[in-house]
Amino acid sequence: MAQGLIRRSDVELVRERARLDEVVGEHVTLRGAGIGSMKGLCPFHDEKTPSFHIRPQLGHWHCFGCGEGGDVIAFVQKIDHLSFVEAVEMLAAKYGVQIQYEESGKGGGDRPDFGTRRRLLDAHAIAEEYYRDQLGTEAAEVGRRFLTERGFDREAAERFGVGFAPEGWDSITNVLRGRGFTEAELTASGLVSAGQRGVYDRFRGRLVWPIRDITGNTIGFGARRLLEQDKGPKYLNTPETAIYHKSSVLYGLDLARKEIATQHRVVVVEGYTDVMAAHLAGVTTAVASCGTAFGADHVKIVRRVMGDSNPSAGLRLNTDGRGLAGEVVFTFDGDAAGQKAALRAFEEDQRFVAQTYVAVEPSGMDPCELRIAQGDQAVVDLVESRRPLFEFAIRSAIAQVDLDTVEGQVTALRMAAPVVAGIRDRAMRPEYARRLAGWLGMDERTVLRAVHDAARSEGRSGGRHADTVEPPSGTRPPQEDEAPALPVPRLADVVSRRDPVGQVEVQSLAVMLQAPQLLAEAKVAALPDDAFHVLSLQGVWDVMLAAGTLLDAVTGALHPARYLEQVLEIAGETVRPLIVEIANLELPARTEPALEKLGDSLMDRLTELSITREYSVLKQRLQRTDPSDGERYQEILGRLAQVQERRRSLRGAGD
Repeated sequence: MAQGLIRRSDVELVRERARLDEVVGEHVTLRGAGIGSMKGLCPFHDEKTPSFHIRPQLGHWHCFGCGEGGDVIAFVQKIDHLSFVEAVEMLAAKYGVQIQYEESGKGGGDRPDFGTRRRLLDAHAIAEEYYRDQLGTEAAEVGRRFLTERGFDREAAERFGVGFAPEGWDSITNVLRGRGFTEAELTASGLVSAGQRGVYDRFRGRLVWPIRDITGNTIGFGARRLLEQDKGPKYLNTPETAIYHKSSVLYGLDLARKEIATQHRVVVVEGYTDVMAAHLAGVTTAVASCGTAFGADHVKIVRRVMGDSNPSAGLRLNTDGRGLAGEVVFTFDGDAAGQKAALRAFEEDQRFVAQTYVAVEPSGMDPCELRIAQGDQAVVDLVESRRPLFEFAIRSAIAQVDLDTVEGQVTALRMAAPVVAGIRDRAMRPEYARRLAGWLGMDERTVLRAVHDAARSEGRSGGRHADTVEPPSGTRPPQEDEAPALPVPRLADVVSRRDPVGQVEVQSLAVMLQAPQLLAEAKVAALPDDAFHVLSLQGVWDVMLAAGTLLDAVTGALHPARYLEQVLEIAGETVRPLIVEIANLELPARTEPALEKLGDSLMDRLTELSITREYSVLKQRLQRTDPSDGERYQEILGRLAQVQERRRSLRGAGD
């Protein structure tokens, strides 16, 4: 889905309005940790000693344990598994910021302006409340019976927000009109349809499930047919609207996202009742697509929630180091349609940085039917009985022929070899080729050659996997479209705690980033462009100089938080985390006067170190200069005298 970009000024206003301590405080117990700093236990990794620091005045946070950090938007993104736009929208709604969208530059955005989006969300919230109330009416007895027959009581219906749309043609239409919604807004919401005589309710005489985005906002509905006179489809969903795009929505994700992130597992089922059954049975990572096949946009969402959204950053391993931590488990009906869906998932699996599995109940029952017939544990057992998707795809291909005949074996090989060749991870292909040989009862070399030929054939026809089957190796080089990940420096790796000069440089940068308004303008202006001897810290200083607004922050003309944002804005990917870490460093000062005194002392010490290095360089240059070159020799002597005088003056001023 193409999305409009949020106007830059609106993003800045969200950052200003959203209180970092308030947002973080909803998830972390914070306590004071020095001037303008608070700390607590990191919500992103297990720890016993607090290493998670925030600076509300700067609007930034950093964990010195796991290295995560950023601003208030980044915190909401990570804690709630949201995209940047979703996080900004959530904070904007919370802090009353009206945001607008701009063209994305790639064919234009289709995201509505904030006011329109808010109206559409409000309409859906009203509709959900209305439908839920209607479920308790006499007319909804058929809907309650449907739920009861499938093992869902009143509490389950309330948990998932299930409601009932009355049979009338204008029930929700009149409710929304009574709340001030115009006909244009009703049509845009997808809650009504347009006819020759005006608009009428889209959902009539049906059970309805609210479809929510990852933040919990209701953006659409799925409705199940109940009445014999209803000649419409078995399931009817909200049409595509400005806020509902079925290809990028997963039913149940609002309930499952935290468990998915914690367990690094997502279970993909096929319908609303299957999601309900799975969650009630204890499989709390279950989600389902809404009226469409599980596709590329769904993959992106799942990867983001599981933490697999940046493959180039490296693959996360299990604690035993033997495999990838993320698991995607597809459950499908055991019939032909279910197998076809599984094979479609095989195509999408290549996009996952995770292990992907299939769980199929032998008798063909879906999770809802299985729970009714055998209870909650049977649903849990079904998920645990998962098989690798690659194995399922291969076995499905060869199950269609008689393997007791030579002709059947050859046919099966021709059908299965392209499946093995289609596995993007080349290290896995030889092993599955060997397994295929065992399943077919054929010579291993014959099968390997068939897979090799299938890969070459696909390559000649422009396929994605145009390479040969190669033995597994311990490392995988970057692919052509993949840039190798650059190492991100951590402060502990850059400067040793036993390096007194390095510590002075780190603390100097920390004061300049955290409280520039407490520093003397003349002393900051006197710092040379090469003031730091630690290469990475000099890189940070280079970015600060390039930002060009440090003196504005020192004089108070620019707020420290805005200055830090400008520095981070031009910083590269490798230096930005280091800047965030330094900006959150705890300094040895507990009061503002003490911090001001520390800053003054650090500026003097940093200047003195720079002068000392300059003096040492000039002295070495003098030793290398021939005294017979009188003019050059005297020039260096004069510069040495000037440097020596600057050092004496600095020490005198300090005394």
